[in-house]
Amino acid sequence: MDKKSKVISGLKTGKIIIQKPNKYFTVSEKHHIIQEFLSLGCTKREIWEKYTGQKEEHGQLLRWMKQLGYDASGKTRRPNFTIENVVNMAKKDNGNNKTIEDFETLQLKKRISELESQLKDAEMKAILFSTMVDIAEKEFNIPIRKKYNTKPSKK
Repeated sequence: MDKKSKVISGLKTGKIIIQKPNKYFTVSEKHHIIQEFLSLGCTKREIWEKYTGQKEEHGQLLRWMKQLGYDASGKTRRPNFTIENVVNMAKKDNGNNKTIEDFETLQLKKRISELESQLKDAEMKAILFSTMVDIAEKEFNIPIRKKYNTKPSKK
């Protein structure tokens, strides 16, 4: 056994599984891994994790399949909708109201943030106009603002 490999016991099957980095697999081991992948119908990730202990396989199984002459086009892809997925979707239909509420909540939060930004813009404009009036009153020495506490003239 290589120095880099490690032996672990299989949790479900009770078999001993040798896990080692992918660059240390022999051609016969690669054939065995690919045949197991094609026959069991497991995902590439499950097979890769079983033999290497790593969660990500980064397309290595497909590369091996192409190198070793396997048909890599048909059996590697799973359909998006299987019977299990349809059953799970039917079960999740009861929680559909929750997803609608979540969507509405997100829309309301987005609207709140838009209104807050509009409020900030309006406040800045008010400060700008007030400052402009102050500067104009000082420079031209004329009253621009209306005096609110004055009595209207009698005519």
